[in-house]
Order: sequence, then C-alpha cells, then structure tokens
Amino acid sequence: MSSDANASRFSRASLKTVDRRQFLTSVTVGISGIAGCSTRDVMSGRSEETPEGFGSPDATIHSGYASTDIVVRSPDDDKRGEVTAAIADTTELRYLGLSDTEMLPADRGMLFVFESERDLSFVMREMSFGIDILYLDADRTITEIHHASEPGPNEDGSEQSYPGWGQYVLEVNYDWTTDRAVAAGDVVTFDL
Repeated sequence: MSSDANASRFSRASLKTVDRRQFLTSVTVGISGIAGCSTRDVMSGRSEETPEGFGSPDATIHSGYASTDIVVRSPDDDKRGEVTAAIADTTELRYLGLSDTEMLPADRGMLFVFESERDLSFVMREMSFGIDILYLDADRTITEIHHASEPGPNEDGSEQSYPGWGQYVLEVNYDWTTDRAVAAGDVVTFDL
C-alpha cells in the first residue's frame, strides 16, 4: 500500500472523528437548550413550560398571594436586609405556606399574619429547601429565629417543629439572617 493511500485513510478517519464530535456537541447543546426551557415532574412524567420571569427580580413566589416589601433594621436603625414577601393571612394560606415550593429566590420570603400574639409552632411539611423562621411580636420586633434545615430524603418535615411567640412569622432562605447579622430584637417594617 502506498503512503498516499495511508494518508488518505488517515484523513478520512480524522474527518469522521471531527464530524462525530461536531455532531455530538450540536446534540448536547440542543438538548441543554431545550432542558433550560421546561421543567419535568419525574414522578408523573408531566412537563410544564418554565413560568415567564421565573428567577428574575420581578418573579413572585406565589402569584395568587398579595405581597409586601419587608425591611429588617437593628435597634440602632441600621438596615440589615430586605425581601419582598408573599402574605399568608388566611387559615388556608398559612397552612400551605411554602410547602411544595421548589425554591425561593434570594430576595423573596413569606409573611404569615395572625390576629394577635400567641404561641406558634411551624413545621417543615413537604419542604424541599431549608429556611430561616423569624417570629415577630405585635410591635414587629423579632422575638425568635430558627434555622430550619431541609427535611431528609425519607422525611416529610412534619416532625421538624419550630416554636415561637408572635403575631407575625417571616420565612426566608436558610441562613439569610446569619448572612445579614439579623438577630432577636431587630425591628421589621412592612405594610399590610
């Protein structure tokens, strides 16, 4: 066999390898693009379009809820942090809370509103991420903070109970309070 024939076979083999790599890269990029446009419920096999604006600063936690802007300040009036919170002010909304919510954007939360101060206890029922739970008295001063971790793989979260005293409860992402040095005694402002 001549050296020209060997060179020709080598060139064709190299081209096939390059073509295969280009094809596989194109397929991978295409699949990644499609995956970024939808979510899939693996258990039911159902697919849904990703909601418009999801994950953007304008996204809402629960579109059916009213919301309020919340600011946390130290007793010396230093701003510690702020979130936009969905308002859970009925028995049904308070019971549902953040259960079955896949994720909470960094600048979002949920505010639970009760008629008066009382002993309360919140659980992590059907939660898929950890949260900080802040109890606020009638004057909107933080009385208690809990760092509630995500339930384990074989847990539904009902056994994870976090008690406190207050008229309002604010739920935000896990360690949100630690990252902002939020503490009991800080004051929370919001409009209802």
